[in-house]
Amino acid sequence: MSWETANGIFTISLDGIWTTALAALLLLLGYGLRKRVNFLETFCIPAPVIGGVLMSLLALALHHQGGSALKFNTALQSPLMIAFFTTVGIGGSFGLLKRGGRALIVYLVFCWGVAIFQNAFGATLARLLGIHPVLGVMAGAVSLEGGHGAAAAFGPVAEELGVVGAQVVAIASATYGLIAGGLLGGPVARWLIERYNVTIRASEDDIYTKHLAKGQEEDEQTFSNFDFIKMLALVLVIMALGSLITTKIKELYNFSLPGYVAAMFVAVVFRNINDHISIIKLRGKAIDLIADVSLGIFLTMAMMSLRIWELYDLAVPLVVILVLQTIALLLGTVFLLFRLLGKDYDAAVMCAGLMGHGLGATPNAVANMGAVCEHYKVMSYKAFLIVPLCGAVLIDLVGIPSIVWFINYFTR
Repeated sequence: MSWETANGIFTISLDGIWTTALAALLLLLGYGLRKRVNFLETFCIPAPVIGGVLMSLLALALHHQGGSALKFNTALQSPLMIAFFTTVGIGGSFGLLKRGGRALIVYLVFCWGVAIFQNAFGATLARLLGIHPVLGVMAGAVSLEGGHGAAAAFGPVAEELGVVGAQVVAIASATYGLIAGGLLGGPVARWLIERYNVTIRASEDDIYTKHLAKGQEEDEQTFSNFDFIKMLALVLVIMALGSLITTKIKELYNFSLPGYVAAMFVAVVFRNINDHISIIKLRGKAIDLIADVSLGIFLTMAMMSLRIWELYDLAVPLVVILVLQTIALLLGTVFLLFRLLGKDYDAAVMCAGLMGHGLGATPNAVANMGAVCEHYKVMSYKAFLIVPLCGAVLIDLVGIPSIVWFINYFTR
């Protein structure tokens, strides 16, 4: 850590260790506040967002005061981000597709369509409102279906390509999405059930209950230090292979690919090969631990380094885009997805889930579905298998390439 006064501005510069330590403390602060503030807990606001935003607000105050400033060294942010998305890829088993049946295929294809639509719709609205089309993409699938993780990952990529304010727009949109997704999911499901006089009865297919029971058994597994080291080594090797692929694509095709994309797809390929020939026994709890730590710190770093003042000139266009995105998803869910899924109780619960992760994140989706099932006192096992699988993993198979294409198309 160092400090200096230049041009009348007192600047505190934090090196990589100090920045990481501060991020960890802010993450703990976020967890503490979420436990104590009902609003934050109710709408599943992530702890990294809470702690990081508080620091970014402090930076905003210092910016307006004019006499002091903070500088962070976020060199570790990128490796932590890649580690997190690698763990996401490891969870992408195509074997689960066979268990989901027609409903999973319908839901997944709809999610893919939403991802492409949100990007195209956002870019079109941005152009009509006189701002850079990529800012519309940031307020599209990047932040809505992608959530804070994708927002923190793609925002810097867009800014490196010359789109000023992209990261702030992406994070602000993701925060809006979390709140909107949490507010709308339950009411949408209840309206569908009452509007169409849906019989409150879930699927009796044992395939869903057996899968969930198996998942619960796996969640209870313990792991040793050696198991953790093996999983960490696996993640690091996949990250290295992803880095190599990213570099080669840039050299051969002059195509900007975010660092984590290749790693995540290598992880998906490895997982499905491993499912068939058992190269290594995967330890779910160890992988989840790596995911939680890497996501928590990288997202806190992204939030605390936001330059909120860059959002001022974009406030009105951003609000217009987000409101229209919300209306579009609401209409598609109510008048299209519900019908495609069969207009039954499971379909209504899954619609609540889509509003959760289509605007916010998979935890929103799970919370929405849980609230609906608790209200009607009937568990939809089909929804709890299909929605998290599609919303957290399989959607990225189309969502991420779509985002990459749109960003490169509008910045070339």
